[in-house]
Amino acid sequence: MIEPSGLAEERKGSGNGRIGKPRKARENTGNTGRGTGERKHMVKAVIFDMDGVIIDSEGTYLEFQLEFAQKKNPNVRIEQLYPMVGATKKEAWEVLERAVDNGQTWEELRDECRRRDIYSEVDYREIYRPEVTEVLKTLKEKGYRLALASSTQLDLVERVLRENEIREYFEVVVSGSQFKRSKPDPEIYQYTASRLGVRTEECLAVEDSTIGITAASRAGMKIAAVIDNRYNFDQSLADYHIARVKEVLEVVKEA
Repeated sequence: MIEPSGLAEERKGSGNGRIGKPRKARENTGNTGRGTGERKHMVKAVIFDMDGVIIDSEGTYLEFQLEFAQKKNPNVRIEQLYPMVGATKKEAWEVLERAVDNGQTWEELRDECRRRDIYSEVDYREIYRPEVTEVLKTLKEKGYRLALASSTQLDLVERVLRENEIREYFEVVVSGSQFKRSKPDPEIYQYTASRLGVRTEECLAVEDSTIGITAASRAGMKIAAVIDNRYNFDQSLADYHIARVKEVLEVVKEA
């Protein structure tokens, strides 16, 4: 069930994300049960995040990071690494540094961990959310412009899309590695909207993490947050909270 932000926050609380202070959700004048009236900006484009939205990858990556951390300190628990999910790269490695607590800096741990190419060991078809294909197909048929904006490096993004046979649906594919500052900076979303030829207010961003939602909010986009209670994301800036990606098809009618 789609929940406008006010109702969802009443149910789940505001979270304790790392990015700034949650602000009051933007007023939505569409047909959401919170008022009526003509909508000022109709959604013309839908921009998807990848990790946690198109693929359920965070848990897979955490298992690799836990294995590495426990070689340094056998007492590390996976719950200690949960804050790595959806964090900036520096913040994520600082979490691992605190968990390992062996005197190595986060830079040293990062460089050592990266000697193993974990991405080559992942089957991205196994962690793909199959409902995404039908969502993309339907949105495309209805005339929505589609893009993907991910903090992940571009070659891996392209691989995920190719292996799951969905690359054709996206007009624009953008990686955070193309910018000096990735999410939560809004530039990645502003740039993606400009590539699509639409205003940011005419975009719906589909996100899950605190930093992704913050980036889309700062860009002035409407936001549908995929609910994930595992990692304690702060999703209070989202306009809609959805349990499944397929509910995006209902959100675009209302946003």
